[in-house]
Amino acid sequence: MDEYAWPTGPGVPVGEAVRHAWSATVAALPVGAHVTGQVIGRQPFGVFIRIDGVPDAVALAEITAMPQGMELPALGASVGGEVFWHAHNCQVRVRLDEWRTRGD
Repeated sequence: MDEYAWPTGPGVPVGEAVRHAWSATVAALPVGAHVTGQVIGRQPFGVFIRIDGVPDAVALAEITAMPQGMELPALGASVGGEVFWHAHNCQVRVRLDEWRTRGD
């Protein structure tokens, strides 16, 4: 698989399921909530994360929140972070813990 491929595969929520579950996702993951999950996709602008315990949610950690000199987490990496926004395109925006502790 190409490192910068869009996330697909078993256990990766599809667009329609994500949109259908959006109200429940926002309720389950309020701004300020800490989440954990697995990196399911990498793009030049950030990583997509499958959130533990919320199967129809997708999070995005953008490089705009990444400290200079750090690398994007690898595909399959376990990560944690804080929800800081609910985007209009049904994405939960997350600032990763490793970016906060090394970038402050």
